[in-house]
Amino acid sequence: CRCCAEGRRHGGSILYSILRSEERAVPPAGPAPRGCPCGSRRRVALRSPQVACKAASAVLVKTLRFVQNVPCFQELPLEEQLLLVRSCWAPLLLLGLAQERVQLETVESAEPSMLQRILTARRQGERPPPPAPAPPPGRQHHGPHLPAAGHIQAIKGFLAKCWSLDISTKEYAYLKGTVLFNPDLPGLQCTQYIEGLQREAQQALNEHVRLIHRGDEARFAKLNVVLSLLRSINANVVAELFFRPIIGAVNMDDMLLEMLCAKL
Repeated sequence: CRCCAEGRRHGGSILYSILRSEERAVPPAGPAPRGCPCGSRRRVALRSPQVACKAASAVLVKTLRFVQNVPCFQELPLEEQLLLVRSCWAPLLLLGLAQERVQLETVESAEPSMLQRILTARRQGERPPPPAPAPPPGRQHHGPHLPAAGHIQAIKGFLAKCWSLDISTKEYAYLKGTVLFNPDLPGLQCTQYIEGLQREAQQALNEHVRLIHRGDEARFAKLNVVLSLLRSINANVVAELFFRPIIGAVNMDDMLLEMLCAKL
């Protein structure tokens, strides 16, 4: 394909464009409190869903604008671009939320759990309610889809880790480049080209850390821990948390395609 044939014609244009499209990093926040693992199945919701969803939507638009402004990304065929964006929109969004210091305030769901309903029914001498039937294959429940507390704690832990490291604008840029150019996705045709871009972002991050943080030999490893935390967060949880409360059931693939083809 054209992108593979052209190789490194643009040299450092990817990093220059990433840095040019990024804004100043935000100040750090304190670490997130550790929760009891026995409560990880509790359902939680955003305390102010409209505020948080509006902030997340703005960050998503800014993120896709940043992606579109990378020349090396523009050289890829549209099918390749869509594959990359579909796979990395959630981690890129979370990096953007961390950089913009978007606070994630949640509350436990008022809906009682199955155990609470069973205990209440027993105290009242009633028969315990039957478990809710599973949805048919390919279909979803029409009721509320609230993420489990454990999933939300993983997101909060990621944000707290970023804030505790006081990640700079350049470091966020290189992390986003590493996330965006993932050569391991099935169906990619320009894998060598994309792998080279990811390696370039990682090398630039390492060189920046060695230059700016000479006394912190472990910082590069700490920043890569941030990437490992991102991999443990499910994209469906991010969609349910930030977009369903406002726009309901959403097909992220359709929305990303529409946004990617639009001039943001």
